[in-house]
Amino acid sequence: MPLSKSLSKIHKNLHIKKKATGKDVTIHPNGRKFKQINRATLREAKLQSKKKEFTERRSNELARVKFIQDLINTLDEYKNCTKFDANEIASFIQLFINRDDEEIEEFKSKRRPNRPPHNKQVLLENKKKLEMEEFDKGFQIPDLTLEENVKFLRNWNGSFGAMSTLKLIRVNSKGEIVIN
Repeated sequence: MPLSKSLSKIHKNLHIKKKATGKDVTIHPNGRKFKQINRATLREAKLQSKKKEFTERRSNELARVKFIQDLINTLDEYKNCTKFDANEIASFIQLFINRDDEEIEEFKSKRRPNRPPHNKQVLLENKKKLEMEEFDKGFQIPDLTLEENVKFLRNWNGSFGAMSTLKLIRVNSKGEIVIN
């Protein structure tokens, strides 16, 4: 008998047996069916958490690339540049990390003395701290030292699929390109 791993299939099998016997199926806590349902439930939870983690990571990557695209397309000093050096890329990353500073300062100024910080403020500060740690080790960003990458990024439509053709590099806080 093949193993059914998904929770929906296991519940479906139980439901079929319930209809065939015409009475409620009780499952013993030490029984085989209980263990099977438990395994399937744990597996579903693990798959859901991995899916959530993956989509969160992809959306963070998308936010980084979109920020850089907006930066090189809107600022007058960068509109005519065909490629950038590592120090300019490091300054772009620094701008990206500091994007929430105004909001953090607003939360700090609104907070009364001897009161705990707002949850959103704590989240923003933690996000900034993690991004700074990543920046010290090597922040992953599109390779703007290549002309074709810059040209592609200027015309990028904002989709995940198109992002896979973009070559990525890691740049640290000293303005050096880090080799993976």
